[in-house]
Amino acid sequence: MVTAARAGSRSPGRIKGCCVPLAPLLPDAAADELAAVHRALADPTRVQMLHLLKAASEPICVCDFTAAFDLGQPTVSHHLARLRDAGFVTSHKQGIWAFYRLRQDMPAGARAALALVP
Repeated sequence: MVTAARAGSRSPGRIKGCCVPLAPLLPDAAADELAAVHRALADPTRVQMLHLLKAASEPICVCDFTAAFDLGQPTVSHHLARLRDAGFVTSHKQGIWAFYRLRQDMPAGARAALALVP
C-alpha cells in the first residue's frame, strides 16, 4: 500500500519530447499522398500492373489486364482505380474499353516508388 508520504516523494516523470529535437511534421497533404502510394504498392497484382505499364510502349487495355491476371473486370478495375488514386496511372476511353498508361506528370512520391518496380 502506498502511503501519502511515499506518493509525494516520487520523482517527477519524464517530460515528453525532451531528448531529441525533431524535424517538423510533413504537411498533411504530403503524408496522405505518400501513404496512398504505399497502400497502392501493398498488393502484388498492382505491382505487377505497374511492371507491365512500365514495359509497355503504348496504353494497355483493361481487357489485357483481365486476361493477364485471370481476374474479373470489376477486380481489375478496382486495382487500376487504386493506382490512379495514388497518382501512378491515367486512362482514356476508346469505345467500350478503358486504356491505361503511366502518368507523365506523376507525383514525386509515386515516381520514386515506381523506380523500385523492375
